[in-house]
Parts: sequence; structure tokens; C-alpha cells
Amino acid sequence: MTFRLTPLVDPAESSSARRLAWLAAAPDGAPLGSAFLRLFTSPEQAHLGELSLDVHPAERRRGVGSALLAAALATARTEGRRALLARAVEGSPGGAFLSDRGFEPALVLDFARLDLATGRTAQGTAADPVDPASHGTGPAAELPSGYRLVSWVGHCPAEWLPAFTRSRTAMDDVPMGDTGFGQVVWDEARVLSAARAVAARGELLHTVAVAEEATGDLVGFSELVLPADRCGDAQHYGTAVRPDHRRRGLARAMKAEAIRWTRAEHPGITGLLTDTAEHNTGMLAVNRALGYRSTHRCVEFRLPL
Repeated sequence: MTFRLTPLVDPAESSSARRLAWLAAAPDGAPLGSAFLRLFTSPEQAHLGELSLDVHPAERRRGVGSALLAAALATARTEGRRALLARAVEGSPGGAFLSDRGFEPALVLDFARLDLATGRTAQGTAADPVDPASHGTGPAAELPSGYRLVSWVGHCPAEWLPAFTRSRTAMDDVPMGDTGFGQVVWDEARVLSAARAVAARGELLHTVAVAEEATGDLVGFSELVLPADRCGDAQHYGTAVRPDHRRRGLARAMKAEAIRWTRAEHPGITGLLTDTAEHNTGMLAVNRALGYRSTHRCVEFRLPL
């Protein structure tokens, strides 16, 4: 099959990564597929690249995907990357494509959805009974003594910024399997930059955090991003509690508050999406208790370079 690859550069750079791209097109200009290579720039992840590759189903098995992958691999090696990550739905042709080319499974993610519109699962069957308070139809889930919830929309208020930045260390031990993803270091500039990136897309960032009353410090957080039109599904970006404050119901309380707020303030949002590593049993249990139901699983593949 005759086609050409056109290299592109994504002009939108973040404080932690930049993206390159390739477009595969037929001689008449019809698009056949694309590849995006995300090159992390933060020191703790400068060894990694992340690949997203798509080929139109009608154009597969004609060498398009292999050519796109070869272009991305060559660039990743030139950029000094030591490993490349790529994700595919478990059992999909994309997963088979990656496996055939030397990528190895490094992490399995469980994707789940909470149906806010009907109270039913994504498959259309009735969900298991859930405590109304924890499900977000009533007040937020009860917190143990000594804690309180705080929340904000958009960027973190100045009064909470130092404490919120410190609370990001709760993600340091998030299960990442064998991806070699590295430990992301957050400072105040990075926290604000991430919020600006969400706002620049027209999306809405809602954050719930837990404050320890004795110290005034934030010991956990949960972030939710609503789409620009405030309709359809919103996406959880991360929920974490510092190790010394876990197993006290704080994660469940924060997510329950996010559910309650979404229902009260944005009725156009019909579902909440989340993804969790399959061996993060604690967060999986929180999701199930709140009514989230699995929709599919994805495999994070890794290729040493």
C-alpha cells in the first residue's frame, strides 16, 4: 500500500511534556492513521516516552501502523528515551499489535463509570443497592472526628496552595506496576500550571480536599474535570490520601462530596469516569461502594529502548 507520513509538532506544550505527531495519508490525502509521541520533560520522567497510535480499521494490516510506530521509535531513541509506554484495551487488536512488536504488559487499569442519569450501570443493568449518602444523593459521607472537607473550583486558592502542594505527595506510592513511570514531583508552579491547562481547554476543575483540624494541613485530595459544555461524562483525575491518614474513609468521603456537588451544580453531567490499577484494591473498593461499575480494562504496555 502506498502512503506517506507527515511529521507534525503539537504547539501546545506543558510544563512536564511536549508532543510530536505523524499523520499517515493516502496519495489523495485521505487520512489513514496517526501517532502521537509524548516526551516527558520533567527530570524524574525524562527517560520515558508515551505513544498513542491509531489506524482506521479499514486500513489495518497494510503497514500503516508499523510505519507510524517505526517513526515514533526512531524519534524516541534520538531523544534519549530508555522506554516507551503505550496503552490498549485488554484483548483488543491494538494490544495484539503491541505484543507482536515486543511491548510487554506492565500495568492493568480498571475503567469504571458512575451513572448519574439513571442510577444504572453502563451495561444497562440495575446497580447494586448503595447507601444514598455515600452515593451522593444526600450529604457527603461522614468524616471521622478531627477532619473536615474543603473544596474549590478552578485553580487552588492562595490560602490552600502550600498545603495542597504538600498533599500531592499522597500520590507518590500510587501503584504503577512495571511501567517505570517515575515519581512526579509537584511544586506550587506545577499545581497552578495544571489548573491553567484545564481552564485553557474550557473544562472545569473541581477539587475536594480533607483538612486535618489539629494541624490545618491537607492530607488528601480528589480532582474531577467537567467537559467544556458541562454535559455528558466528567473524568476523575486523581484521588489520594497520605499514608498516615488512610483507612479512615477519607477517600470515600471526598468522592462522595464530588458526586453530590456534581448532581447539585451540574445536572447536565450524566456520568463520572474513573480508572484504577487492578492491584489498587483499596480504591477499587471505594469505587464499588459508591456505585461505580467497570466498563472495560486497559493494559499499559512498556517497550525498553
